[in-house]
Amino acid sequence: MEKNTANKSGALNSEHAAKELTAFPSNQSATRNTQPVTRNPQPATRNTQPVTRNTQHATRDPQHATRNPNPATHSPSCLNPKSQDPNPQSRGSQPDPCYSVNLGMIDYNKAWQLQSELVAAKANCSIDRDIILFLEHPAVFTLGRRGGRDYLLVGESFLEQSGIPVVQVERGGYITFHGPGQLVVYTLIDLAARRLGVRDFVAALEEIMLQSVRAWGLTAQRSPANPGIWIGRRKMGSIGIALRKGISFHGLALNINLDLTPFSWIQPCGLAGVSMTSVNQELGKEIPMRVVRHTVKKNFQSVLGLDLNDISYPDLQQQL
Repeated sequence: MEKNTANKSGALNSEHAAKELTAFPSNQSATRNTQPVTRNPQPATRNTQPVTRNTQHATRDPQHATRNPNPATHSPSCLNPKSQDPNPQSRGSQPDPCYSVNLGMIDYNKAWQLQSELVAAKANCSIDRDIILFLEHPAVFTLGRRGGRDYLLVGESFLEQSGIPVVQVERGGYITFHGPGQLVVYTLIDLAARRLGVRDFVAALEEIMLQSVRAWGLTAQRSPANPGIWIGRRKMGSIGIALRKGISFHGLALNINLDLTPFSWIQPCGLAGVSMTSVNQELGKEIPMRVVRHTVKKNFQSVLGLDLNDISYPDLQQQL
């Protein structure tokens, strides 16, 4: 962030001007009284001082001009300026308003297209709030920017028989699986406006999942091997995001009640020797997805300092 030197420079110029302007009057008054013959040159000397004052005004004007670039560096987005502070506590007691949309079960490609449209709408300011999408997908394998077909442990004919499609997308990471009973949360957040780095954002998503499973009696951890949350060498939650014009999309996937079998057909996230787990598998009981969404939503609010306002999918579409 550029430091604004206008006030400091202006203060120095004013002090300098004040010194120049006060260097003569009291002394000149004494000179005029004791040396009357020197009174005629003094008016000429005094006349030069206003010229000095005028130059000081000229030097102040450029300082005002230098203040203009600073606001531009902080206002490229449509968010409230208070939203651009990455520390929720320093923004005051009022959380940042953010749309929360429950999409239910939705086709992967349809949700992917929706994200692209929402990113564009946020970039052109037709939507001025961040957006969190809560949803589930029918069974699908997705490949991240690093690919992942090499990490398929079954043949193409087997996949065709299973009826599970494979979709290449722009998120980070390798191959993963989505299916019913897995909570997927897509985070359309203007990271640039919030001055929030990608690593800090990923850490925040991990913290949201850690706090959520803790509410159900599970203790999970981070791993330096791969973003997400783990119980031992069993992965329970995954993260894969993308950025476009400083706006994040894609997000996290938390295994709740889903059938884990398709994970055995791949090396999840490109990692060998790891397996996937779920809340259901660890607890031996199902957690209603309604409860899961409520818990995760609450932790989004506390960790990222958001005020999630529910909006319906049709109402969201009207803003596109």
